[in-house]
Formats: sequence, C-alpha cells, structure tokens
Amino acid sequence: MTLRPGTAFLADCPALLAMEIIASKWSMVTLFALTDGPLRHGELVELSGGISRKVLTQTLRRLQANGLVERYAYAEAPPRVEYGLTDLGRTLEEPIRMLTAWARENGEAVVTFREAAEAARTAEAGQANPVQALPVEKNLNRL
Repeated sequence: MTLRPGTAFLADCPALLAMEIIASKWSMVTLFALTDGPLRHGELVELSGGISRKVLTQTLRRLQANGLVERYAYAEAPPRVEYGLTDLGRTLEEPIRMLTAWARENGEAVVTFREAAEAARTAEAGQANPVQALPVEKNLNRL
C-alpha cells in the first residue's frame, strides 16, 4: 500500500475517531480494568493506580458517551453503581491486550531510548551554552 499526502487519515476518518476515544491514558486503563467484569467507582480508582476520582468520573462519562461503557445503578440502600463494558466496549479487549503485551515486551526499550535522548539533549545544551561562573571575588565586586 502506498500512502499519498493527506490520505493516511482524513479529518472524518473512523480510525481517527477511535484513536481520539481511546488515546487517553486513563481511557485505556479504565477499559482494561473493566475487562474482567463490572466494577464500582472506588474499585476502579484502586485498580487504576493514580487516577483521581474526578478524572475517573470524566473518563467514564466520555466512554459512556461513546458507547463503550455502561453504568448500572441498583435500587438498593445504600445506592450501588457499577460500570461495565458494553458489547462495543468488549470489541476493544483484544486490541488493548495486544497493546499491553507490546508495552511489556518493549517498554524497557522505550524508557532506555527516552533516557538516552534526554542525556543527548542535556549534553547538547551544556556544550551549546556553557555557563562560566565568575570567581566569588569578582561577583562580590559587581555588587
């Protein structure tokens, strides 16, 4: 397949829509957490490792609005609410598992590359703009 400029992803392309929906770090984590079945809000917070309740609520609402997550409200005392994947949301289980497997296999290589790139940028910055400190006596004389 040969790509021509402007043909990889068009503005109204379904692939762009899909990436927009799941590209958020917390969307992927939330969808992955729900693959084993419905969970309560607090359980999702615990499983997600670092997400705030507010961000989780926003993420769940966005996933609901796109038909990937369903909210189950039970008429109990105290009230109970769970979230689970819809049939459409379940279609993402395999792609998410594949991305997770890729991350496990290649995550260390990505981190190593990032660290090397950061070290190179730091070294470049150090060579391009060497900071020369004046001796203490000269600094005091400037005051």
